Amino acid sequence: MIGGLWLNALKMTVIPLIVALLVTGVAKGAEAARGGKVAGRSVVWFVLICTGSAIFGTLMMMTLTDLFPLPQEAAEALRVGLAGIDPTTASAPVPTIADFFSGIVPSNVVFAASNGDVLPLVVFALLFALAVATLPKAQRETLVGFFEAIGDALLVIIAWVLRIAPIGVFALAFTLGASAGGAAFTGVLHYIVLVSVLGLLVTLVGYPIAILFGGVGAAKFSRLMLEPQTVAISTRSSLASLPAMLTTARLLDVRERVADITLPMAVALFRATGPAMNVGVALYVAHWLGYEPSLVQLIAATAVASVISYGAVSLPGEVSFISSIAPIAMALGVPIAPLALLVAVEMIPDIVRTLGNVTLDVSVTTAVNRSTADPD
Repeated sequence: MIGGLWLNALKMTVIPLIVALLVTGVAKGAEAARGGKVAGRSVVWFVLICTGSAIFGTLMMMTLTDLFPLPQEAAEALRVGLAGIDPTTASAPVPTIADFFSGIVPSNVVFAASNGDVLPLVVFALLFALAVATLPKAQRETLVGFFEAIGDALLVIIAWVLRIAPIGVFALAFTLGASAGGAAFTGVLHYIVLVSVLGLLVTLVGYPIAILFGGVGAAKFSRLMLEPQTVAISTRSSLASLPAMLTTARLLDVRERVADITLPMAVALFRATGPAMNVGVALYVAHWLGYEPSLVQLIAATAVASVISYGAVSLPGEVSFISSIAPIAMALGVPIAPLALLVAVEMIPDIVRTLGNVTLDVSVTTAVNRSTADPD
């Protein structure tokens, strides 16, 4: 009962937070894109990489779980244990292609929200955010400020709930361990390794971007990135790594104007590893449950993973873990109860997330610098 109450406290913030973060993130991104060539090119890079990251994460996690599956006995024990935590672990009916396209635009937004239909809700929030970005400045600032305040208040609630995470996670883990036994440890370790490998693979993408699109030498980029990467690993914060990133960008011969625009925008709006690792977590939960998502659900989850990243905020991974991954899990058709357990072991994957984000922030900055070499 205690674990269930704690889990419900996390669940209750998900739907309103999706709308608040998307409206704020997309509207601010659209506003930034109008700020000149450097800002516009930066936003284009952010969108392209986030979309590619979501697709890569879907394909790679499916590949990793096929090549290195969780042992069958451990998987079966975990399914029994997870069913004891949340009876809704049984998979929902698989939607057809017709269901997917007919439901992608909601006829009733309130009903979609109450029913947990994430993809149509995301579509509405995205269209609403784009519409807000076209309003006159006074109206735009009023609406963005309103939704930003809602999002901040919901994040405070999540932070409060996570303060008592030791109690809630212990209650859930006790229930799981009573059924699954040692298999729970096997599953958690397997999860940490696969999700971290996925994040490291995304991190490596930053190097060819800097070399091919930024015109930076491989040895020079690798050497100069050590300082911001060290800060990222020790702090798990892109914001705390910003001073080191600015120093590295200047040593990489990035123009001061580009670094001063693109890097702060990246810290505020860009999470390169987020889409891949978030959809990877949701797919791993499906793997735990022995659930085979349909092509329609995979497309929906990938789309949500890409779009929801635009509303990402610069907070420790534990705070944004549920709000970022729960919508993807809901789109995939898997329960979010396992996320409440996985948040307890987020520290190692979060280090990888921050490491990748910082690396991609700087590499994209070099690419923007090269593509905007001519003055405006």
